[in-house]
Amino acid sequence: MKLICIGRNYTDHIEELDNEKPKDPVVFIKPDTSILLKKQPFFIPDFSNDIHHELEVLVKINRVGKHIDRKFAHKYYEEIGLGIDFTARDLQTKLKEKGLPWEKAKAFDGAAVVGKWVSKDNFKDVDDIDFHLEKNGDTVQKGNTMFMLWKINELIEYVSKYFTLKIGDVIFTGTPAGVGSVKPDDVLTGYIGDDQFFSIKVK
Repeated sequence: MKLICIGRNYTDHIEELDNEKPKDPVVFIKPDTSILLKKQPFFIPDFSNDIHHELEVLVKINRVGKHIDRKFAHKYYEEIGLGIDFTARDLQTKLKEKGLPWEKAKAFDGAAVVGKWVSKDNFKDVDDIDFHLEKNGDTVQKGNTMFMLWKINELIEYVSKYFTLKIGDVIFTGTPAGVGSVKPDDVLTGYIGDDQFFSIKVK
């Protein structure tokens, strides 16, 4: 399986990092080794002094597909989830300044939290999902999928032009504003609506 991540998919997040608004989705890959194991804490790696949380709605692919037309994209997933794309922001900044790939800052071991999965039928509209992240009980990120620059079906169409989607692949659909650093002993809890999807401790 692979984790296909979308960057710069919410205008407010683009603005908070002073990035340029892209003409096409920004796509990068995390390997399966980046998935944080269930019930394990997130350990801040020794190569970064500025790890940021990025809360994202997730989509799990349920069939093999290539060059998927947008009107058929809904057939390629049945479950919605929530997760975190951990980012070594200091390292990412250095890599971006040199025009180098982001993988060391985005795809390190434990850099992807994948919470529980629920049926997409739980939602009246997958393009209108409220979600938020609490850090130590305080809300630090909140968003709604209606504010995505590219919605879920558009992302599936776009990504499948370049990568064959396989069963079990996960798409991280992008993060809203409110990203910030994590410290030892922080507790991060993610919700869709009032439903808790994950809770992890930082060490």
